[in-house]
Amino acid sequence: MPEHDIDISEADGVRYLHFGSDWIQGAMRIARPWSLELEYTREMLAGLLLRPHEDWPGTCLIVGLGAASQAKFMHRHFPETRLTVLEINPGVVAAARQFFKLPTSAPRMEILITDAAQWMHTAPAAHFDLILLDGFGANGRPGPLDSEAFYLACRQALGPRGLLAVNLLSRSRGFQAAARRLAKAFAGRSMVFPSCDSGNAIAFAASGEAVETRLETMRTRALEIKERTGLDLRPCISRLQLSHSLPDGHLKL
Repeated sequence: MPEHDIDISEADGVRYLHFGSDWIQGAMRIARPWSLELEYTREMLAGLLLRPHEDWPGTCLIVGLGAASQAKFMHRHFPETRLTVLEINPGVVAAARQFFKLPTSAPRMEILITDAAQWMHTAPAAHFDLILLDGFGANGRPGPLDSEAFYLACRQALGPRGLLAVNLLSRSRGFQAAARRLAKAFAGRSMVFPSCDSGNAIAFAASGEAVETRLETMRTRALEIKERTGLDLRPCISRLQLSHSLPDGHLKL
């Protein structure tokens, strides 16, 4: 188990998770515990716009529980999705249940206390539709979770319509190298969104069936998701347009 403290702080109606430092590992607005408080956690779900199918994702793997924001959101708003969560530190799971409203009983959510770097190499092949990778230690470093071997294992675990979303740190000296490792592992089928104000940059990588959609389709899907869940992904579309060339309003990956 990682040797670091687990600390909780609160300010202006928001509760924060820390691993023995000021570094924020997760957040929850106390009045809206099932919403996604941090911008990067919302942008990681932009994959819902890239695969605009009503039955997608059927399976979702979350690497790194943190304050359980995405696990709670997906469990609440996507009742057909089966969730698997990998968390190396049992103390994080306990804190998420005590302070961040993680349900103690959720039949569609399996939480495994395990080292994701090892588990992914034995993961069932072609199993997951969506992988959300957000695993960092107390020092803000992903360690072996940011390696070509790990990204290849993620690619192997993704199904025919698979999509991987990765939280990268654009202010890290290794950011560009991480983006290159991801691109190499996915044979060039990756893209990086511009950095959020927090310094997080979300990268997406696709496996199997090509991602091919129009901006109009993405906007329609974004409105549907907002009406159903409250999550507004329209800013993600605007940021995507500013950072990537989309000939005739088409996105291909």
